[in-house]
Amino acid sequence: MTENPSENPAQNLITAAILVIGDEILSGRTKDKNIGYIADYCANIAIDLKEVRIVPDEEDEIINALNALRARYTYVFTTGGIGPTHDDITAESVAKAFGVSIDEDPRAIALMLERHKPEDLNAARRRMARIPAGADLILNPISKAPGFRIGNVMVMAGVPMVMQAMLDNVGPTLETGVKMLSATIEAGGLPEGIYGTPLGEIAARHPSLSIGSYPSFKDGKFANQIVVRGRDNAAVQAGLAEVREMLQKLTPDSYTT
Repeated sequence: MTENPSENPAQNLITAAILVIGDEILSGRTKDKNIGYIADYCANIAIDLKEVRIVPDEEDEIINALNALRARYTYVFTTGGIGPTHDDITAESVAKAFGVSIDEDPRAIALMLERHKPEDLNAARRRMARIPAGADLILNPISKAPGFRIGNVMVMAGVPMVMQAMLDNVGPTLETGVKMLSATIEAGGLPEGIYGTPLGEIAARHPSLSIGSYPSFKDGKFANQIVVRGRDNAAVQAGLAEVREMLQKLTPDSYTT
């Protein structure tokens, strides 16, 4: 992994999007488990996940979404649609998005023969060896059928265990930025409506920070957390100090941290 420390963190902003492909996700039949995993992975290697889109198994939808995302962000991670059935059209759609041909890749066939006998590598399974011209393979130690990387797009399986193995394979090759620092302050049961305005004023004074309020409901009571995020520790600490001071003024008898 390439580290790029800089005096100006904005110069090191590496961004990403996720394109989830599959009718089964949109229908609700399958509950996506990949978005959160990729988001955590990106955060841990200082890549800012900026957008997630979910599209059906339709060629035009895949192509249009992919072209929009790959032009906007440093990386795009796709999940789903690279299996052996007729509706697995991701590889072909990606090839069309890049304007390249697609065919069986001998490298992919060789990998799949590590798991299947030659006579068992039928037409359906061979679909998973179709790779766009110029793409690099993303290894899959679970079931051997590879994903691939073309340009700034990483095409991976939808099955979570396989996707995670592919992400582990491609992750070390990605450029990374300056790691985001994050700190959480408990606002207790203080309603957001009480501190919303002063919190907004703090955020306006610290444009380099991301300051958010996140409510939850537990044990029959509301509780709020304020999260301060940024790439410069001094700026984060300054923002934290103002948030603490604000909460102390609003709840002097109960706020202690």
